[in-house]
Amino acid sequence: MKFDKDRLALTQHLHALLIDYWHDVDTNWGRNAPDYYTEDAEFVGSKHSYIGREKIRAFYQWREDRGARTVIHTVHNFQAAFDGGPDRAICHWFLFLYAADGVPVLPSAPAASVTRTTDRLVRSVDGWRVTHRRFEPWFKGAETTNPDLSGR
Repeated sequence: MKFDKDRLALTQHLHALLIDYWHDVDTNWGRNAPDYYTEDAEFVGSKHSYIGREKIRAFYQWREDRGARTVIHTVHNFQAAFDGGPDRAICHWFLFLYAADGVPVLPSAPAASVTRTTDRLVRSVDGWRVTHRRFEPWFKGAETTNPDLSGR
């Protein structure tokens, strides 16, 4: 894979965007998370998927409404590349999720899940937005939150 200054800049930018996203999810219930997606984005979970920014917003609202939960999403082995042009990108990374219901300090445990994640993004006048995010579980421990919101 070619590694040049444009790809380096893309990688740094999209990695920072992803870290900001998960920081919002972990410390602010993901209240701003839907803004990182296009209006018609697909969020493909391990059990259920959410199509469109408003369904993604409903997912994060559902998480907040269910009560106290402590989560840490950590990103590892982040890789980004242009995908057919300067305004399209694809990213692969691993998500380690540490999660438990309740407020800190909680007992320590291994990651609740480790997923290989693929993002597809587009750049517009508003910046980079996710059009498709797919979580592919590789390891699973504790229960994760991925409810069926089809009736919501």
